Amino acid sequence: MMNKQSLSEDDVRAKYIDPAIIHAGWSEKMIRRQYFFTDGRIYVKGNLTGRGKRKFADYVLYYKNNIPLALIEAKDNDHTIGDGMQQALDYANTLDIPFVFSSNGKGFLFHDKTVSDGVIEKELSMNEFPSPDFLWDRYKQYKNIGTPAVEKVVTQNYHISSKKPRYYQQIAINRTVEAIAKGENRILLVMATGTGKTYTAFQIAYRLWKSKLKQRILFLADRTALIDQTRRGDFRHFKDAMTVIKKKVVEIDGKEQLVSNKKRGIDSTDKAFSVFLGLYQGLSNSDPEVPDAFKDFSPDFFDLVIVDECHRGSAKEDSKWREILNYFHSATHIGMTATPKETEDVSNIDYFGEPIYTYSLKQGIADGFLAPYKVVKVTLDIDAEGWRPPKGFIDKSGNPVEDRIYNQVDFDKTIVVEERRQIVAQKITDFLCKNGRLDTKTIVFCTDIEHAEGMRQALCNANADLVAENSKYIMRITGDNQEGKDELDNFINPEETYPVIATTSKLMTTGVDAQTCKLIVLDSRIESMTEFKQIIGRGTRINEEFDKTFFTIMDFRNVTHHFADPDFDGEPVKVMTNSEHEDFHDAEDEDVDMVMEDDEEIVFQQDQIVDHDEDTHQEKIVVNGVEVSIIHERVQYLDNDGKIITESLTDYTRRNILNLFPNEEDFITVWRNAETKRSIVEELENNGIFIDALKEEIGLEYDPFDLICHIAFDAKPLTRKERAENVKKRNYFTKYGELAQKVISALLDKYASDGLLTIEDTKVLKLDPINKIALPVEIIEAFGGKESYKSALTELENALYKTA
Repeated sequence: MMNKQSLSEDDVRAKYIDPAIIHAGWSEKMIRRQYFFTDGRIYVKGNLTGRGKRKFADYVLYYKNNIPLALIEAKDNDHTIGDGMQQALDYANTLDIPFVFSSNGKGFLFHDKTVSDGVIEKELSMNEFPSPDFLWDRYKQYKNIGTPAVEKVVTQNYHISSKKPRYYQQIAINRTVEAIAKGENRILLVMATGTGKTYTAFQIAYRLWKSKLKQRILFLADRTALIDQTRRGDFRHFKDAMTVIKKKVVEIDGKEQLVSNKKRGIDSTDKAFSVFLGLYQGLSNSDPEVPDAFKDFSPDFFDLVIVDECHRGSAKEDSKWREILNYFHSATHIGMTATPKETEDVSNIDYFGEPIYTYSLKQGIADGFLAPYKVVKVTLDIDAEGWRPPKGFIDKSGNPVEDRIYNQVDFDKTIVVEERRQIVAQKITDFLCKNGRLDTKTIVFCTDIEHAEGMRQALCNANADLVAENSKYIMRITGDNQEGKDELDNFINPEETYPVIATTSKLMTTGVDAQTCKLIVLDSRIESMTEFKQIIGRGTRINEEFDKTFFTIMDFRNVTHHFADPDFDGEPVKVMTNSEHEDFHDAEDEDVDMVMEDDEEIVFQQDQIVDHDEDTHQEKIVVNGVEVSIIHERVQYLDNDGKIITESLTDYTRRNILNLFPNEEDFITVWRNAETKRSIVEELENNGIFIDALKEEIGLEYDPFDLICHIAFDAKPLTRKERAENVKKRNYFTKYGELAQKVISALLDKYASDGLLTIEDTKVLKLDPINKIALPVEIIEAFGGKESYKSALTELENALYKTA
């Protein structure tokens, strides 16, 4: 008889759990073993990154493709039957799975999340595992899937494309399809930028279309780039069933006129199409002489409307965009955004209802699907202290400059200080020189179009060598400039080298899928949390093929104070009251780019609609001859909770280390007893200790050991060179032969120059200068074999830290 007690977890799964679930009727195509559902958080280590552990469930059981019903956590026989339950419940909550099991091969502990009272957990024998039909019936009852018609929609397969949905996309898709199948007509999905909203929208639309619940679908966006990306991206699978709604400028009776498709004799309401992509601006018109294109369609033509970036104009009840939604009021409306709009006057929740699902930036970074960031805060003297022109000071036009104190609010909005722009451009250039001038795609967010153009010129002068090689190294990409907009696709294309730097105002705040953007520069006062979130989203996409695993935010205007606001990554909360809902005021919206009718000129031009950046056309005072300098610079990182570290790096490090090691003796004991010091350093980094950043701040010549002891326990640090010299003075290794002593001396020199983590790796024997002493095999033999070499290395490490 087999002794279960001696079986490993793998044995328990193969010999007991697999047969039990297969016997219960679960086929192989319904079972996913070791289901990895995160990519592992990316940790920033100076300019390098590493990934944490990926999360995986031992088993996830599916009733149909991408409808998970059950999760099983397996343990070996040294554990009790329920030892895996808490971990299983944590994973099941993340994955939105209702039926949860833990097993050690002797039976199952079954936790039924559909039960609200009574027996929620019970033990089952290995022969009592529930069948797929049993759990599906329980699921239908729990989800109120009461009719065959609803069940048909809910079980409609996904489109089989080259990529499978991530777990959060699957939840968003399934919840939305279920809600619509049961008759809900207003849905709000909140998903961080870079998490695949368009893919999610496509799978929702596809499943509803294939199930024949929704046959004519309108996808609404407010940027030409968003329509183009949607058409060329995931929605391309609709093929000939999809069309784009357009307006055109045509010549009628010798005059250019903007007309709808119907007036041109084109039936854009052709029922041969099922999916229609349309711009808000293309469907509506401010000119009363030109009929709105959306009225080419009957009010009940569409049965599903998907509103992309719904935080923008559609959030405001009295906007022209809302008029389109009200016209198609009988259709189901799905709002999708990374940043729901909730103010006293504007509310996504008031229109769409509470979000059916939220996947935040914080969660995306924790799961490893979004890139983390670090912040470089740069303070200029005239920003911090203000600038008052000397008596009689004149501007570049020869006019006297008003005698008052100009501050950050004024700079680049009402007054241009040329030296300020030059020092900002130089700081950006210095960063690029350290990090790669051709492979660090950069977006510089400016106050307005004039500022964007001024920064383009300043950056060109700071990078004259590369601009001389290719004039498109730096481009201004704003709504008024066709040449710049023509380069937008090249900027976001990872395969294209140019442009590297884009200066902009509002145009690139949203709808720009910049996968390889590694630097975001904030040189504009951004008061709106919604706009700030959108801008940060330009950098959060990961592209490991092009070495994009994190990004840097360079902040010249203290805009990143928004990170400390609980609203930055909190749940959206409805603010609007009923009385406010009935009495909207016409005051200027604080989010300048959220109401495009007010702040961005809409121009209809050939086949595309162009949205312009904010440009007040206000004449600015331009001055030069002003001394400007950087008075403070600080690098901030994300902590393990996904929050930006606002205290000093040393204070933050001290607090974290003391949480791990209450006193110096505990730390030294762990350090000395560790099999490798690399494992301790990695553990420290995984707990939010930024070793490389500490080296930059305190000294590159110090070992991680000395950095930790100095910061946390106020110990006097020794440089690596000092530690190596101390060992050499003690003649510890005279017991070894001449060759071995030469190697030890070289290892000490290598430690002094490169650190302990280098000499711990046996590959060091192939590096200069050790490889000049003897071949690796000869070195190992000189110590009496591999194990003896390892012992000598351990002895060397102990000698290095003997002074501790």
